[in-house]
Amino acid sequence: MAPSAYSYMAMWYRKVGREVREQLIRKLLIEWRRGPSIVRVHRPFRLERARKLGYKAKQGVVVVRVRVIRGPFNRRRPRSGRRPKRMGVYGITAWKSWQQVAEERAARKFPNLEVLNSYWVADDGIYRYFEVIMIDCNLPAIQRDPLYSGICGRRVPRRRIVRRLRERQRKLIEHLKRTLLPRLKSEAQADRIGAAL
Repeated sequence: MAPSAYSYMAMWYRKVGREVREQLIRKLLIEWRRGPSIVRVHRPFRLERARKLGYKAKQGVVVVRVRVIRGPFNRRRPRSGRRPKRMGVYGITAWKSWQQVAEERAARKFPNLEVLNSYWVADDGIYRYFEVIMIDCNLPAIQRDPLYSGICGRRVPRRRIVRRLRERQRKLIEHLKRTLLPRLKSEAQADRIGAAL
């Protein structure tokens, strides 16, 4: 069977096509760096990744590109004297990931939209770029869609930023269905046979 178009798109983000992708994306990164840090885009840059995370080309689904500065989380050097170990300048890590920071900034910029998911797009020497998929829960087309109804169906919608566990929970449930359910079914059948005997 021939590989799909999405598999070819995903190839550029694997080790095989990375050099070619970097040459192609260099001009785009220069444009992105000169533009604003949060931009609404017409279509996702990584279509195959966006489709996996719930993007649909329909009314009410919005893609936003967010630029986040890279680099360590170093602090200012204190003026009073202390030994270098106790300066508290180096080796400090932020407790949020850059992806979560990008989602929060997009949610702040578009308060009427709900963050669905996000993914990494590109890096350059200074910035890291993420695309955030957002949905408008007030539109009937979104409310009727079974993919988005779980997010929009609540009276008080929870912010997707706090809902980082949703994707992990879904993966865990799928894993449990694949591994535990067949085992439980076989055990239940064995119990029934034992009770019948």
